[in-house]
Amino acid sequence: MLDDITQAVLAREEVIKYLSGGYGARGDEARDRIFAYLEELRTTQRPSIYRALQHPLYPILRKIDRHHEHLERVQACLGSHRLVYASNHKSHTDYLVEPLVLDDHDIRPPLIAAGINLFGGPLGLIHKHVTGAIPIRRNTKDPAYLITLKAYVAEMLKKHDLFFYPEGGRSYSGELKAAKTGLFHAALSADCPNLVIVPVAIAYDLVLEDHILARQRVKKQQRPFTRELAEMVRYAVGYQTRAFVTFGTPIPVSGVDPHSRSEVLDLARTVRGHIGALYKVLPTALFAAAMRPSVTRKDLESRI
Repeated sequence: MLDDITQAVLAREEVIKYLSGGYGARGDEARDRIFAYLEELRTTQRPSIYRALQHPLYPILRKIDRHHEHLERVQACLGSHRLVYASNHKSHTDYLVEPLVLDDHDIRPPLIAAGINLFGGPLGLIHKHVTGAIPIRRNTKDPAYLITLKAYVAEMLKKHDLFFYPEGGRSYSGELKAAKTGLFHAALSADCPNLVIVPVAIAYDLVLEDHILARQRVKKQQRPFTRELAEMVRYAVGYQTRAFVTFGTPIPVSGVDPHSRSEVLDLARTVRGHIGALYKVLPTALFAAAMRPSVTRKDLESRI
């Protein structure tokens, strides 16, 4: 007996097309691929246990002073809209800070789209069975996966809000990267007439991974998250920062055609533009942009 979410996914038009051989695979092979990806994506959210996780994470969370701006824009939509939050991505701590800002003010917790590299070991079990995180294979071109992902997200949006990062991964240089359209398309395919996208911008004085990202600037390869986590714990000694989470005006999407690539792309660019306008430029960012090797104090002050 199939559960409700599986039946709903299998009944979606693109999934039916794939199962009928529209993308090459057919029969048991096509069905097995859909079921395998669906099982990988399946997630459960247990908010009470999620809140309890703040205690073991306290050594890191206490070093991040959380500030929020314009949260009233979210609160005004809660009773009448399905919310999809779209944020820039600066640090692995984004997954902690931004949902906690919502939870601190009793705003219903969204599901979170996160890179599949975060789903190994015990942390993966927590993401899958507690936080309600959906593992995302960022660079796959497999049509079975892309179709299943969009169908699953569309069905989950009928009961849950969603928080995702359109850039697809952290910005190693601090610049806002081009937005990917996959989850925008999935959200539009949910056919929720009251769905709005809430642009969100997060800024830190200093990200926890600063020592790691500053040397690299451009991501060269995917490193194991366990290694990154160990480095983050090491650099957390003496770390202290502020995190500013700014919420923008919700963007209605009722007039956007999910079948039009140009309209979905225009929506992604619009949201990216709103995120960029919300982003708070902090003194450390100005200082870093002005700094040059062997610069004198006078020259540095003039550049700032």
